[in-house]
Amino acid sequence: MAGQDRRESIIGQMQKSEAPLSGTKLASMFHVSRQVIVQDIALIRASGYDIISTNRGYILNTVKSARRVYKVQHTDEQLEDELCAIVDLGGFVKNVMVNHRVYGRIEVELNVGSRRRAAEFMDDIRNGKSSPLKNITSDYHYHTVTADKEEILDLIEDMLREKGYLVETGC
Repeated sequence: MAGQDRRESIIGQMQKSEAPLSGTKLASMFHVSRQVIVQDIALIRASGYDIISTNRGYILNTVKSARRVYKVQHTDEQLEDELCAIVDLGGFVKNVMVNHRVYGRIEVELNVGSRRRAAEFMDDIRNGKSSPLKNITSDYHYHTVTADKEEILDLIEDMLREKGYLVETGC
């Protein structure tokens, strides 16, 4: 396994683990020496991950966030407004999903957490790189949105409702 692949796998193992992972255990998992793991951890930290070293092993320090999936519908012209309004309230748009009647569920990562990222996404759409995924399902689509607190997600939901983008689903 190449170094970059191993480091991505280490991050994945740390994200799944409820307990600290020792260097020895990681070395055994990936069939490398403990020193290679120490070097990998240093490189992972340098790439921006917050890894805590404890006497029992390594822990990936992740901020717990609230998460909600919204079903929405809007025009292409309203797409940028939707994304910007979500990030302005403190949301992070992780993905877009559609439920196609033939192909089933299609999901694509967006990772839009700022107006700048929303503008870059819109530039790609406007320049014809692709068209919005929502267009294959009569504009109906879903977004997974994360935020620091549930209250922020409540504000986002209220805003989507006020703008007429939120599709209300019955119980």
